[in-house]
Amino acid sequence: MNKKVVTFGEIMLRLSTPGFTRFVQSQNFDATYGGGEANVAVSLSNYGLDSFFVTKLPKHEIGQSAINHLRRFGVKDDYIIRGGDRVGIYYLETGASQRASKVIYDRANSAITQMKSDEINWKKVFENADWFHWTGITPALGKNAQEALHAACTTAKELGVTISCDLNFRAKMWSQEEAQAVMKPLMKYVDVCIANEEDAEKSLGLKADNTNIEEGKLNEDGYFNIAKKLKEIYNFKVVAITLRESFSASKNGWSALLLDEKDCIAPIRSSRYEIEIVDRVGGGDSFASGLIYGLLTKNNSKDALEFAVAASCLKHSIPGDFNLVSIDEIEKLIKSGGSGRVER
Repeated sequence: MNKKVVTFGEIMLRLSTPGFTRFVQSQNFDATYGGGEANVAVSLSNYGLDSFFVTKLPKHEIGQSAINHLRRFGVKDDYIIRGGDRVGIYYLETGASQRASKVIYDRANSAITQMKSDEINWKKVFENADWFHWTGITPALGKNAQEALHAACTTAKELGVTISCDLNFRAKMWSQEEAQAVMKPLMKYVDVCIANEEDAEKSLGLKADNTNIEEGKLNEDGYFNIAKKLKEIYNFKVVAITLRESFSASKNGWSALLLDEKDCIAPIRSSRYEIEIVDRVGGGDSFASGLIYGLLTKNNSKDALEFAVAASCLKHSIPGDFNLVSIDEIEKLIKSGGSGRVER
C-alpha cells in the first residue's frame, strides 16, 4: 500500500515574464500554477506516493484550471473545497547575473483566506495518512488560515501522523514579529523542521554566526549549532537546513545539513552542487518533498538527505514551480556527481 501524504496551503496562478525580460518591457506573461505545499504535493505524486492537496478554490473556471493542473500530475483533490471569489496571483520576473529575481503578490482576499476551520473534516483527511506537510506561508495568509492550520495540526498529532514544516518566511506577507508570534506556538506539533539561513532567524529568532550568503560565505559550524538549538528548544525529531551560497542570481552553491535521532545524531552535511539556475522558484519545496520521500522510503536518513539535495539541484534546471524529475534521474545524479552529459 502506498504511503499517504497530505499537504495544506494555497495554490496560485503564476504569471512570469518570458525568458529574462523585465516587467516593464514584457508584452505577455507565461501562465502556470504553483505554491509551496502544492509544489510538494506534485513532487510526491511524481515519486509514486498517494499525494493529497488541501485548499479552497473558487467554483469558477480559473479555480477549476488550478485543480486540473494538479490532476495532470497525479495529485488527489478529494479534500479541496470550493468557494470564495478569487485565485491568488503572483508575478515573477526572473533575474540573471547580478540582477535578482522579483516577485509581486496579488493574493489578498483569495479563496483560502476566507476558509473557516470547520469547512474541512480533518479526521477524514488524515485517515490512514502517514505524513502531513505545511509551510510558514499558510499561517501568513491570515487568521482564517491560521485557525484551519491549527485544527489540522492538532488532529494530525492526535492521529499519530508525522508532521513536517518548512518555515518559509515571506517578508512581503508579514513582519518578523508577527511571524514569531504565530510560528513559535505551532512548533510543538512539528516532528520535522525544514529551514534555510533566513527562516530560522526571522520565524524563530535563531541566527547562524559569521555567515554571509550574499558573499558566498557559509559558516558550517554556525548552522550546525542552529540545528542543535532548534532540536533542543522545540524537541524536533529531524532538523534539515538548506545551505545556499549565492554568487549571483544565475549561479549558486547548494547543499544541506541534517540532524536527527538516527543516522545523523551529529549534524551531517550533504554533497555540494554548483548550480547554473534556470528557475529557482520551488527549489526549497523540491528539497522538502525529496526529504519527505527519503525519510518515508529509505533506511538511512543520510540517504534521504542526499536524495533531497539532488532532487532540489535538478529542480533549479526546470522552468515553473514543479519539480518534474524522476527518481531514476535523481539517483543517477547522486551517483555521478552531476556531469550533465547527454544520455544516449
